Amino acid sequence: MAGYKADDDYDYLFKVVLIGDSGVGKSNLLSRFTKNEFNLESKSTIGVEFATRTLNVDAKVIKAQIWDTAVNHYRYRAITSAYYRGAVGALLVYDVTRHATFENVDRWLKELRNHTDSNIVVMLVGNKSDLRHLVAVSTEDGKSYAEKESLYFMETSALEATNVENAFAEVLTQIYHIVSKKAVEGGENGTASLPAKGEKIDVKNDVSALKRVGCCSS
Repeated sequence: MAGYKADDDYDYLFKVVLIGDSGVGKSNLLSRFTKNEFNLESKSTIGVEFATRTLNVDAKVIKAQIWDTAVNHYRYRAITSAYYRGAVGALLVYDVTRHATFENVDRWLKELRNHTDSNIVVMLVGNKSDLRHLVAVSTEDGKSYAEKESLYFMETSALEATNVENAFAEVLTQIYHIVSKKAVEGGENGTASLPAKGEKIDVKNDVSALKRVGCCSS
């Protein structure tokens, strides 16, 4: 189930996962969004961490439960399935100054899609955009990949707090729109879920638009 009615504290609870290579800034994106903090001495995540934050979307209170983990560390591979279970959104993060982290996005996306609903809302995030003089992955390359895979795309800087709020808010807003649309279609019977197979996000024209496309469109 993508979301559910809860107590008076919030209307919906959405699980969002952070994935990508070690050192791309996932933990600082999490702390910037949930606590407005940034730690220059941030160490690699050990095990699993998660934090929550609530925000309002269309007069509804959405509680985001955002998970961060060292799933790329071999000793934690056993937790992979549990990490992804129930996730309805993901931020797939690479470091714009390290091209290898962008090359590995393909592997991360494949793993994500192997463990989640085929229509999970995914935002491709090029982090560390403040290091402009060290950029190794162009904005155009990021956009092109996102369009090919029907993902959202945004460049962020956890250090400068650039687009961090926007990236998380966009993912959560789109999840809510999908769930509320399905709730209406299901007659508010509590069977809201992610879209049927073949309904993907199109970022070519409007990052906020949902467009029905074929299963193999690029």
